[in-house]
Amino acid sequence: MMFWVEVQSGNLHSRSTYYYLVLSSLLMLFSFAQKFSALLLLRLAYQSLGVVYGDLGTSPLYVFYNTFPHGAKDREDVIGALSLIIYSLTLVPLLKYVFIVLRANDNGQGGTFALYSLLCRHANLKIIPNQHRTDEELTTYSRATIHERSFAAKTKRWLETHAFNKNSILMLVLVGTCMVIGDGILTPAISVLSAAGGIKVNRPDVDSGVVVLVAVVILVGLFSLQHYGTDRVGWLFAPIVLLWFLLIGGIGMYNIWNYDSSVLKAFSPVYIYRYLRRGGREGWTSLGGILLSITGTEALFADLAHFPVSSVQIAFTLVVFPCLLLAYSGQAAYLLLNLDHTKDAFYRSIPEKIYWPVFVVATAAAIVASQATITATFSIIKQALAHGCFPRVKVVHTSKNFLGQIYIPDMNWILMILCIAVTAGFKNQNQIGNAYGTAVVLVMLVTTLLMILIMLLVWHCHWILVVIFTLTSLVVECTYFSAVLFKVDQGGWAPLVIAGVFFIIMYVWHYGTLKRYEFEMHSKVSMAWVLGLGPSLGLVRVPGVGLVYTELASGVPHIFSHFITNLPAIHSVVVFVCVKYLPVYTVPEEERFLVKRIGPKNFHMFRCVARYGYKDLHKKDDDFEKKLFHNLFVFVKLESMMEGFSDSDEYSLYGQQTVESRDAVSSDRVSSHTEVDELEFLNNCRDAGVVHILGNTVVRARRDSRFYKKIAVDYIYAFLRKICREHSVIFNIPHESLLNVGQIFYV
Repeated sequence: MMFWVEVQSGNLHSRSTYYYLVLSSLLMLFSFAQKFSALLLLRLAYQSLGVVYGDLGTSPLYVFYNTFPHGAKDREDVIGALSLIIYSLTLVPLLKYVFIVLRANDNGQGGTFALYSLLCRHANLKIIPNQHRTDEELTTYSRATIHERSFAAKTKRWLETHAFNKNSILMLVLVGTCMVIGDGILTPAISVLSAAGGIKVNRPDVDSGVVVLVAVVILVGLFSLQHYGTDRVGWLFAPIVLLWFLLIGGIGMYNIWNYDSSVLKAFSPVYIYRYLRRGGREGWTSLGGILLSITGTEALFADLAHFPVSSVQIAFTLVVFPCLLLAYSGQAAYLLLNLDHTKDAFYRSIPEKIYWPVFVVATAAAIVASQATITATFSIIKQALAHGCFPRVKVVHTSKNFLGQIYIPDMNWILMILCIAVTAGFKNQNQIGNAYGTAVVLVMLVTTLLMILIMLLVWHCHWILVVIFTLTSLVVECTYFSAVLFKVDQGGWAPLVIAGVFFIIMYVWHYGTLKRYEFEMHSKVSMAWVLGLGPSLGLVRVPGVGLVYTELASGVPHIFSHFITNLPAIHSVVVFVCVKYLPVYTVPEEERFLVKRIGPKNFHMFRCVARYGYKDLHKKDDDFEKKLFHNLFVFVKLESMMEGFSDSDEYSLYGQQTVESRDAVSSDRVSSHTEVDELEFLNNCRDAGVVHILGNTVVRARRDSRFYKKIAVDYIYAFLRKICREHSVIFNIPHESLLNVGQIFYV
């Protein structure tokens, strides 16, 4: 920033003094701004504790039990397990996620689909080709340029050339998404059950069924309160989680001092080698329990939305990481003298005087951890919905301040039922832990594979750095994956079954959506056919506006020709409305609508494309219709200075013309008069009534299709369409002004 200071009079000394005072003031302001930004960053770091780190922070409740379900045999085993925990926390949450993966956020948005959206912007990977070149002009559609001869460019061309590659990446993303949904079921189950297990430790006479019942009651209460959103009770989360971390860190320090400080030699990686060599297959399978120490790491990335990366990094390095190391070291110090107490290592290592206060805080922390995972599950389902990979469900915004805080009623109750079924069905932390570990490691593997492409296509990293990241990540994660495979029959099957069901639902829905779009593309009406109908379209033009909803961003949809072939009348004004989602986190309000004219002016036909990001919500009110007409009127006003009345690929966006301006206008008065007449005509038609015309397209498999295709299309997709929300409900269309146009096509 440059300043121009002028002194009218005075000698050199007074002028220098004046300059000095101005410079001093500026430096003070800069120093104050730095302090303010630092304080703001610390405040955000504090707030992020409650949202981001609840899941990771409650892992000490159950890690040692799942590592040694039958008790530890030797002191060296405890030290070896602690050493594995220390280096797992260092390599995965700290180095991989906090310092590398968090940088791959999409304008602050994290999660599997955020990575997919980044890739779709830098390479043509989106399977539904409904994008237009004007979409790339959005302010949020940021992407880096790639040198033609670089390795990144070669990778990009290889991915874009083969449809199999695009489909494989989508399937990879869907697998990761399904595992996050499984995480949303298993995290509340194991966290709440482990916390409630503290009752039995202090009261051994209490039956295990009572503990399960308490856990189920807490879970029912947790899911029942979801419709209020986290905004109303979110102010409680940060202090609860901060208190939790300080407690487990403090107890850890006390235990190290009180029991056996020699446990600190676990910071030497030599004990990892000794542990695995001595333990054999049993030691290898115990890695599935140690894996639970890094659960919640993926939620750390998925819940990034409302916090800058630097604040999340500060919270982890200053509070979370040291407190977790102290907590695990303290439990290990206790276990060195009590090898058979692994089942309840956390609660047994708590000093007697503060047992019940810690129990209360542990239960509250488990609820916060569950809340964070459920919220992350809702967010990723909303992202999948925007990419056409999930059946249409009701999405409710629970906060006016935070766009990312949403509630999905249908999924909430499904998650609750499955979570209670897991809790009551297994009744055993060990089996739930095996299931949890399987879900976690698969999500991490998906993130690693997507990050390889991000580093190549988005960051343009040198191949050596990519190889180092890939090898380090895959060695750690494949090691854990091989360990959890041994426990598939001991509960590890649960997330695979859950993920398998959700994967079939999501992939079949996306397949049906793709085929419907391809049908519309191939059967769209030519402009010559429309022009051949004449100004009246060969029908009676009745007063009013007809909004024809279509998935096409260009061309006249088949639904229109189907409609006018079967009915003898059409409205005086026809607007083809396309609501589409782009691979961006949000579309600014002023850039949302694109409008253009189809055919000559006397046809009174327009196209309006409404664009949304995966975090945006198509609101349930009259706001959408008002904005649509506002943009239509603005287009008509601007059009008098623009040429091109055909169905070209060009649009007008508010005051931003994307069509070439006319070189000359024969008469400004005539143009202005025409414009006023058309605006009046449009207003009159709007007052006469607005009718919404929706296509009710039924997809069926051909007779000669293979049996699995018939099952997928005729049964699974048909069932999903029947139970999901109708387009008319999503768009909030009044029932009395709705027209459904039915058609069938075979795939």
